[in-house]
This record gives sequence, C-alpha cells and structure tokens, in this order.
Amino acid sequence: MTDTKAVRGPDGGDALVAAFNAVGADYLFCSSGSEWAPVWESLARRHRDGEPAPEYLDLTHETVAVGMATGYGLLTRRPQGVLLHAAPGLLQGSMAVHGALLAGVPMVVASSESTTYGDGPGQDPGGQWYRNLSVVGGPHHVAQPFTKWANEAASLHTLPTMVTRAAELAWRAPAGPAYLNIPLEILLEDWDGREAKPVVPPGSTHSSPEEADAVARLIRESHNPVIVTETAGREAGGFEALVAFAEAWNIPVVEPDSAVCGNFPRTHPLHAGSDVGPWIDEADLILLVNCRAPFYPPSRRPAKARVVVIDEVPQRPHVVYQVLFADQYLEGGVVNTLRQLTKRAKDLDGDAVTVRRTAQQRCHAAESNAIASAEAKAATGTAEAGGVDPVLVAATLRRLLDGQDAVVVDETITHSRIVKRHLQQVDPDSYFYVQGGLGQGIAVALGVKLAARERPVVLTIGDGAFTYNPVIPSYDASKTYGLPVLIVVFNNRVYRSMNLNHRRFYPDGAAAQTGEWLGTDLHRLPRLAAFAEPFGMHTETVDTPAGLAPALERALKAVSDGTTAVVDVLVTR
Repeated sequence: MTDTKAVRGPDGGDALVAAFNAVGADYLFCSSGSEWAPVWESLARRHRDGEPAPEYLDLTHETVAVGMATGYGLLTRRPQGVLLHAAPGLLQGSMAVHGALLAGVPMVVASSESTTYGDGPGQDPGGQWYRNLSVVGGPHHVAQPFTKWANEAASLHTLPTMVTRAAELAWRAPAGPAYLNIPLEILLEDWDGREAKPVVPPGSTHSSPEEADAVARLIRESHNPVIVTETAGREAGGFEALVAFAEAWNIPVVEPDSAVCGNFPRTHPLHAGSDVGPWIDEADLILLVNCRAPFYPPSRRPAKARVVVIDEVPQRPHVVYQVLFADQYLEGGVVNTLRQLTKRAKDLDGDAVTVRRTAQQRCHAAESNAIASAEAKAATGTAEAGGVDPVLVAATLRRLLDGQDAVVVDETITHSRIVKRHLQQVDPDSYFYVQGGLGQGIAVALGVKLAARERPVVLTIGDGAFTYNPVIPSYDASKTYGLPVLIVVFNNRVYRSMNLNHRRFYPDGAAAQTGEWLGTDLHRLPRLAAFAEPFGMHTETVDTPAGLAPALERALKAVSDGTTAVVDVLVTR
C-alpha cells in the first residue's frame, strides 16, 4: 500500500458523518479507536467550514459511550450514533449494548476492521489489524446475539443507505440497537458525495376497531380485571394513556418487580403495588400492557382469568423463553390502543365497578399505611444499628426531590424494591431501571442528564454495582461535558444477592456451619465517595440517620451548582 501525503477530498468518513447527520443523530458517542480518523477529519472540516454535524462526545470507555447513548435514548426515543473500536471495543461495550436491547433504546452502533491487511491499494490501514484486532467472520457476527440487527457495510456506495437502514430498523418496534461493521478501507475510500435520505419517524400501527370492540366487551363483562405493565411508560405518551385507560374503566394497575420504568403514578388510588401473585388466582381478566414476562415461574398459569396482551410486538424476539398465556392480542401501537379502549369505556356495570373500586381503595390504604409505618420505623433508627435504614434513604430522597421534576436512574439489586416503593414516582419519564448486567448506571444517568439538562438526575446504586462501573471514565465524562448528577450509594458492604442465594440453596451447608461466605464480602473496599475527589466533585460518607438529610441537601446543592456529587450511605441491610 502507499501512504500518500496529498491533500485528500471527501472520503468514507465524510459519508458516515453525513449519514448520521441525515438520520437525525444529535450525538456521536465515541470510545476512540484508530479506525475513526476519517470521521474525526470529517468533523474537523465541518466545524471549520460551519457545516452541520452531530455533536461528538470523546469518551474513554465503551460502556460509558453505549450507556450514555442508552440514557439519552430513554428520554428522546430517537436513534443516536455510537462508535466503538473494532471487535475488542465491541466486546467491551457488549454488555451495555445488550442492556440497550433489553431497554428498547434505538441506536446505531458501529465499529471497524480491516479487509486488506495492507495488501491492497490505497491507504495503509496499519499492522494492528493483521496481528491482533480482527475476528474471524467480522465483528457483525459477534454483535448478532445482543443486537436487533447486525450487518456489514461492504461498499462505500451503500454505506449512507446502510446507516439509514440501521437507524430505521433500530427505531421501529421493538426498538433496540442495530450494528454496522464498516471496514477501515471503506472509510478511507474517496466518496462521490451521494448522501443518505433523512430518516422519518416510524408510522403508526393500529388494531382494527372490531378487535378493540371485542376487548372492550371482555372488560365490560369482567368483575375483577387487572392491568399488569412493565414498560408502558417507555412509549411516548404511554404513561398518560395508561392513567386515562385505568381511570375510565376503574381497573387496578400492577407494576411487577420486572417493571423497567415508571408506568403509572405510585400514589394513585388505582396503583396496586408490585405483587402480581394474588391476581393470578383472583382476577377474571388480566390485561398485559407492554409486559414481556408477567408470570414467574412462567408455568404459573392464571387460575380463571382470560389474558389480553396489548403490545405492538408482544413476542419479543430477543427473549429466549416467553410465556404470556394470551387469549387475545391487540398488536397495534400501545398508546393508540389504550386511547381507543378508553373511548369505549361506556355502559359499565355500576355494581361491579363499585365492588372493585372499594376493594382497591382498601388495598391502597393498607399499602399507604404500610409504607408510612416502614418509614416511621426507619426514622427511629440509631447509629448503634450500624448505619442508615435503606427505607429512610429512599424516603428522604423522595422528600428532597419533591417538586423538582427529577429523574431517578436505579442500579440497585437488593434495594430496588425499596427504592421503587418509597420514592413513589408520579410523573412520566421520572424513573428508569438499568437493564442487563451491572456496571452501566453512572453512564446511563449521564445520558439522561444529557437529554434533560434542566432536570435533576439521581442515580441510586448498590456498592457492588458501583464497583462494576467504569468509575473514572464516567467521572471524566461528567466533568468534561458538564453533566452533574447525584450518585447515592446504598452501601451494605456485601454482595447481598449472592449471599442470599447461597443461604437459600444451602441453608444447612458448610458455609452456614462455619461462617465462610465466599464471593460476597465488600468490607475491604475503600471509601467509595473518595474516587470522585480527584475530579473536584462533592463527596460525602454517611453512617448515621441524623447525618443523612443534611448530606443529601448539600449534595443536591452541589449538583444544582454544576458538579456531580457522590453520597456513600452505609446502610443497615
């Protein structure tokens, strides 16, 4: 190959930037790799010449790049560009890409490999590809199991429209990441300037009026219906549409532990908690609204209820095993379907509605009293208890965030039920649970902040999950791009979920007899808040109930002043 020093014209890097610009990507989230020099040169030219381009974020870890794109997409619901480095970068970011797939976030992920290894004409791609970067078959084969669609852009002539196709596939239901392998030689090839056509939002799909009428009839004839939802709130307008639907028909709403976002106001009288168990035996109609895995174990069939599935794509292709027990499907867009069913809430059986409304009021009152009792008990804790009750942490956060239009990103495990129950989110797009493997939470929170700079963003995270995160690259991104968030660590000094499983499977085993619990102890870790100190961030460590609220208040003040704050709370359990 030759390595010419002549001034070069537009090349594949320009084609890729133009394509991402055409599909409406606001950002290119990049964890740098040597293949992206053509993209960097294109961006430099565009900045010099005042031409439009997505904003480029230079990030120092693949999980941070993908996680931020995920957080940004949770709020904007539009595909962004993610650039990783060859197969190693793709593998490093694969957990976060899989998390985006589970969360239903559209994005176009790209990385590159050489196809000529220096033996072809044109620019020399470099020997690193021949020696240790390439994988047999190409990285698009690596990406297939954890993306919605994976392919290779094998020609510069098709590159722009391949990006268009990837973005359109990523955006359409079920939304998720699409992947493109773009060989470095194509990025270096001269480009003739043909650009991709801008991507338009997906069209809407609808169930027929006859299908909606049939489901409305089932609801009208039922005496004890229930709605179960995991991700209705992920749809634009889904939160509001579900509230209107439930209120029109007076149907309780359960958000099971598998719910991944806020779908219904937790304080609403029709909110029926997180336990779907009693309804499996008692309900005569179960309406699964965007609910991928409602029953556990999957074979736990409802005793007498008919099951209606309301979901644009009810059978999730990426779910290995999925049991819905559906008697009827409404497969149009969920928001429109809920609105159509709301319009049909007429000629209801007044006696049946009164009976279930009264029963739900009793249940809601009991749950409200239980929450208040748990919080009162937590507030009486003392320092001698060895820290702060996690219920008090969640309840204090709720009080301090009240009226602030905050967004909470949650990456706790053993405390996730407490966080959901006591934070009591009431607004759309105010709560998201990080999907897939642990270690993405800080990046997802930063991406949410990027999409909602005017809103306070809080990450609740366990100490085990915190240690999985690429903390230094995340703090670097926070400081570099002015993305202040509050990180609250629920620190029980143990991998509690691992320990609980060991105790559950072997209650009388050798570990129980000797106290040798392996794979769980985190007491050896240093102060977790201290990692933020070199970045000039606000840090606090709290180990008493009396110190909790003042520390969180100071941290929120620091965030409002523009710096990330980390509050490491030593919790009692």
